[in-house]
Amino acid sequence: MTSLLPPTPPVPAGERMSRVDTAWLRMDNDVNLMMIVGVWLLTPAITLAALKERVAAKLLQYDRFRQKAVPDAMGAMWVADTAFDIDHHVLAEPLQPQRGESERQALQRLCGELATRPLDPQRPLWQFHFIERYEGGSALVARVHHCIGDGIALISVMLSITDGGSDPPRRRRRSTPSVGDRGNDDRTNEGDWLADAVLKPLTDIAVKAVAMYGGGVAKSLEMLANPQQNLLGGVGSSLDMARSGMQVLADVGALALMADDSPTLLKGRPAGRKRVAWSEPLPLDEVKAIGRGLGCSVNDVLLSCAAGAFGEYLRERGQDPAAKEIRAMVPVNLRPLDQAWKLGNRFGLAPLVLPIGIANPVERVYAVHRRMDELKGSYQPLLAFAVLAMSGLLIKPVQDLVLGMFAKKATAVMTNVPGPAQHLKFCGATLRQTMFWVPASGDIGVGVSILSYGGGVQFGLITDEALCPDPQAVIDRFQPEFDKLLLLTLMLPWGEAA
Repeated sequence: MTSLLPPTPPVPAGERMSRVDTAWLRMDNDVNLMMIVGVWLLTPAITLAALKERVAAKLLQYDRFRQKAVPDAMGAMWVADTAFDIDHHVLAEPLQPQRGESERQALQRLCGELATRPLDPQRPLWQFHFIERYEGGSALVARVHHCIGDGIALISVMLSITDGGSDPPRRRRRSTPSVGDRGNDDRTNEGDWLADAVLKPLTDIAVKAVAMYGGGVAKSLEMLANPQQNLLGGVGSSLDMARSGMQVLADVGALALMADDSPTLLKGRPAGRKRVAWSEPLPLDEVKAIGRGLGCSVNDVLLSCAAGAFGEYLRERGQDPAAKEIRAMVPVNLRPLDQAWKLGNRFGLAPLVLPIGIANPVERVYAVHRRMDELKGSYQPLLAFAVLAMSGLLIKPVQDLVLGMFAKKATAVMTNVPGPAQHLKFCGATLRQTMFWVPASGDIGVGVSILSYGGGVQFGLITDEALCPDPQAVIDRFQPEFDKLLLLTLMLPWGEAA
């Protein structure tokens, strides 16, 4: 029988890339590149020289941004780029509006083009593209390969380079690092970390990771972290452990047997040409007020508006969304937030079904709320992380088959990231607006990003041209869906259960 694992070669000098990060490195394909793309809009304008100075002083304190990803038969290594040149990574990008285009439309077009432009594999896998003059200020487009870090980690790093941002903590240096060692930090080896995050979930990490899923799973994870102590609890603890085991088995089955979601115009074979769009910020206080009025979370409200926007988009294009649902794979953080500066990927995936066929906004919010409740007590994010970790051990064709399971079952990738409540400064300018887009794996052609910042919340969309050639048409439905929900919420009988 042929082994699925690659042969073991001599280990080169450098830092071994984690299995999960290796999986992301090898996940690029001809229609989807695994890059996180982000935009900063700054007022007033800054200079390219000031940007380079800030990047050199702050960002390059993170070793990962000076290292190349060098594939080998075991996966990949992080190796210092001895010829590192900041001019290859921070560069001026001309914004050239086409006839009839606004500056914003030109920037959106540029972002779509950059999302399909591969990073140079012979250099560290990131670039900043600087537009010196944009809407009375400047714009900055960042591209970072997902193998460097997930969204939570990269936002933490990006915030650290703003005015007043703190430097990364200094890691303890090892006195005699061996060849092929993990590097010059104080982290445990990957086997220990995988055991902590997946096989033996420590409460300090895993309970935070599944906070969105309620207390039931938190209690179960506590028992897994402290089995001896909880065995003293007698029959009750034993029953809880048994229930936890049954839940794990059920979630494994659910992941393996997950049915395809509804066929729509948004699902099919991508062409590899990307389009991006973003909305103007909604007042976060109003979103919270709707959530309080309906007894739902902010996430429930925002995801319901997203589902409504997709439903209206399909209806306007002649596809009745009634009785249809689309599945979005939603990242769930699996790390303490104070460890985000260590970079890398530490998140699982939870499949969330969006009820695009429900026209009534209030009914749709409660449908989303019920689906979120169904995920409570689920181990699926941890199991999905384990799948990613194991796939990083396999040869690439087999990895593609394994990870294709997720892509075939979903229409979109969706992420919701909380940002700072106050506007930040960068090189003396105000960071007035920011947005990012998540990459999609396999043949998924839709990526949804929700980001709160400076008292507002924004909705961003990246799509494949073959599946959704006009993402702005979806974005333009977000505000009307929110307004309808706000109006109906105000009309409900207050003081009673809605």
